[in-house]
Amino acid sequence: MNTATPALAAQPSRDLLETFPNQFPGRDYLIEIVCPEFTSVCPKTGQPDFGTLTFRYIAGEQCVELKSLKLYLQAYRNAGIFYENVSNRIVDDLVAVLNPVRLTLVAAFTPRGGISSRITVSHPSGEHLPAAC
Repeated sequence: MNTATPALAAQPSRDLLETFPNQFPGRDYLIEIVCPEFTSVCPKTGQPDFGTLTFRYIAGEQCVELKSLKLYLQAYRNAGIFYENVSNRIVDDLVAVLNPVRLTLVAAFTPRGGISSRITVSHPSGEHLPAAC
């Protein structure tokens, strides 16, 4: 009989995000991070949702550490959350830990039922950084 308690999966929390000092805080340069394997769960159907997240940001004093970002995003794997909510929550969490000059997230979700969704969220609100060429 196995009495071991299974390890609980990490819950999506901004506490998972780590940062490092931006060595060029006086220079506005663009950082682009593409995460092509984002997964969450539709809270209505329980079916998995798949998407590509593209982050474009101009750092302030801090930059996001990529391994921590990966672990943070993986914590959504079993979270039941709508596209719009997860996109806004991720931006809120990154803004809280990074305090970037500007940040845009484009969350492009694969089609489900013949419909695909693309959610764009920015900080400051509405100031979207242009898509990559």
